Amino acid sequence: MATFGTLSDRLTETFRNLRTKGKLTAADVDGTVREIRRALLDADVALVVVKEFTAKVRERALGDEVSKALNPAQQVVQIVNEELVQILGGEQRRLEFAKTPPTVIMLAGLQGSGKTTFAGKLAKQLEKDGHTPLLVAADLQRPNAVNQLQVVAEQAGATIYAPEPGNGVGDPVKVSRDGVEHARRQQHDVVIIDTAGRLGVDAELMKQAADIRKAVNPDEVLFVIDAMIGQDAVNTAKAFQEGVDFTGVVLSKLDGDARGGAALSVASVTGRPIIFASTGEGLDDLEPFHPDRMASRILDLGDILTLIEQAQQAFDEEEAQKVAEKFATDQFTLEDFLGQLQQMKKMGSMKKMLGMLPGMGQMKQQLEDFDDKEIDRTEAIIRSMTPGERQNPKVLNGSRRVRIAKGSGMTVTDVNQLVQRFEQAAKMMKTVARGGTPNIPGMGSMPGMGRPGASSKRGKKGKAKGPSRSGNPAKRAAENAGLPTGPATGSGFGLGGQKAPTEADLAEIQKLFGNKG
Repeated sequence: MATFGTLSDRLTETFRNLRTKGKLTAADVDGTVREIRRALLDADVALVVVKEFTAKVRERALGDEVSKALNPAQQVVQIVNEELVQILGGEQRRLEFAKTPPTVIMLAGLQGSGKTTFAGKLAKQLEKDGHTPLLVAADLQRPNAVNQLQVVAEQAGATIYAPEPGNGVGDPVKVSRDGVEHARRQQHDVVIIDTAGRLGVDAELMKQAADIRKAVNPDEVLFVIDAMIGQDAVNTAKAFQEGVDFTGVVLSKLDGDARGGAALSVASVTGRPIIFASTGEGLDDLEPFHPDRMASRILDLGDILTLIEQAQQAFDEEEAQKVAEKFATDQFTLEDFLGQLQQMKKMGSMKKMLGMLPGMGQMKQQLEDFDDKEIDRTEAIIRSMTPGERQNPKVLNGSRRVRIAKGSGMTVTDVNQLVQRFEQAAKMMKTVARGGTPNIPGMGSMPGMGRPGASSKRGKKGKAKGPSRSGNPAKRAAENAGLPTGPATGSGFGLGGQKAPTEADLAEIQKLFGNKG
């Protein structure tokens, strides 16, 4: 996540220096805490939060749980991870729906914080979950705010209630009250009220928001705050809490390139949970906020659970089963490959997905160079083929490849490389489907997985040449069992036991989607 890029780099570098130490002294702990404090302050985390956080980390790091640990450095990372989870809110909190519909959700925040866009994102997500949301245009001050919400509602496929043109015309309190009544009559089970913001906190803004709250008695009041707002986040949050009060926080613009200390300050200072995180400009770029997963991302430990959830939403289980059967029976075609690419595109940016893998913070430049458009170029080449050519790529002679290249705006070399990569990928997946171990260039063999069907008599003949065996009986037994004998690999700090992708792995993924490297 770009917002925490600098903070993540600083923290991982700090912990990397601890890994060489077998035992931590009080001086080591103090030095580490000092670096953590500097990293958090540089990330615009509120001073009061930094003091409380570092005090707890220091106290625990100097305690028995670290001094008695087999690996003190890993234990310190675990402590920092747990304390980060706490200042981010501790546990995930979901939206609470009213027992008697409609559930009224009021949005509050400064102008430019992303309230209107979030209203559309939330409406789209609620519709996916089977709800019937109604957007109410109660921001009647900002120029063209009503028109913007209408556009967002149309893109999200949501219904909107906008009786007033806005631009200074209309009573936002009356519109909000009437909007809830309209939702009740039309049987909408959720009402999302988009209220006005200002460039800064002022009395007029607070009075209007407080009046709307009294008029509609919302079940949730969500405070939308720009994650890039910096040190002013705490003052703004406190002002809204005192003037309007809110039940939850929404962090917007988490895909930005700023320091992002707001996320680490707001929940701790206000005592209100972060419920959603907006991670992009698209209407699908909205995630439920998980404090534990966010802490893992900050510490470059990855976010595998979110990655799995996105894959489950994008991929059709029945279709995946059919594809697996085709792999095993040599019937996988370019038509099937095109379908898989389209499902991957539903998951969002490949760059963002790769960024959720453990240890990817150490490969920031390679991630930046990863081109998501390669999937579109690959799709263009396949779409330029006839159905017969997609079913049987072997019929692609020279003239056909020239035609496909012209039709897709690519070169004949691009077409040749795609066909070659497809054949390699199909062969590899066929091996996997039959229970074998694929040989992936640049990724090495997969430890602990023997090759099915390999002769058990191999190596019994004395003259047969084979790989050298260790003189150590334990290592030799491990080698015979196909187990790794080198040091165990894990995440950057040994947590989670997940192997970070290598540069060769990333290059191989890039090649698969058509990058000539």
